[in-house]
Amino acid sequence: MAEDDGKRALVAGLYAEHAEALLRFLLRLTHGDRQLAEDLVQETMLRAWRHVDNLPGEWEPRRRWLFIVARRLTIDVVRVRRNRPVESGAMDLARIPSERDAAEAVVAAQTVRRALPKLSRMHRTVLVALYHEGLTGPELAEALDVPVGTVKSRTHYALRALRRIVETG
Repeated sequence: MAEDDGKRALVAGLYAEHAEALLRFLLRLTHGDRQLAEDLVQETMLRAWRHVDNLPGEWEPRRRWLFIVARRLTIDVVRVRRNRPVESGAMDLARIPSERDAAEAVVAAQTVRRALPKLSRMHRTVLVALYHEGLTGPELAEALDVPVGTVKSRTHYALRALRRIVETG
C-alpha cells in the first residue's frame, strides 16, 4: 500500500510540474485542438503511471521522457486519423427541409400508381398492405396465413419488380 502511495505521489508531482507545459506543447502539435491535447496529456500521465518504476530519476530526464511520450502519442493519433475515413461533422439541422418537396411526392405517387397494375396480384397485395395500409410483416403473414419469411421474400421480389417497371417506364 505504501508503494502505491509513493507511485501516486510521484505521478501527481509529475502532473503538477509538467502538465501545463505538456498541454502547451501538445496544443502546438494538434494545431490548437484543446480536447485532443488534453486527452494526450492524460494518456501521457497514464503511461508515466504504468512505467513509474522505469522513469529516470532526475527532473530533466523525466521531463524529456514525458515530452517524447507525448510526441509519440500525437504521431500515433495522426496516423490513425490518416488511415481512417473522414468523420462527418454534426449536421446543420436548420439546413434540412422540414417536409418533403410536395412536387417530388406527387411525382413519386403517380409513378408508383402507374406501375402497380403492372405487378403480379401477389406482389401488388403485399406492397399495398405493407406500404399503403400500414400492416406490419407479422400482421400480413397472419392475414395471408403464410410464414413471416414468405412475406419478407415476397416484399423483396415485389420491390425489385416495381423498381424494374419504374426504370423501364
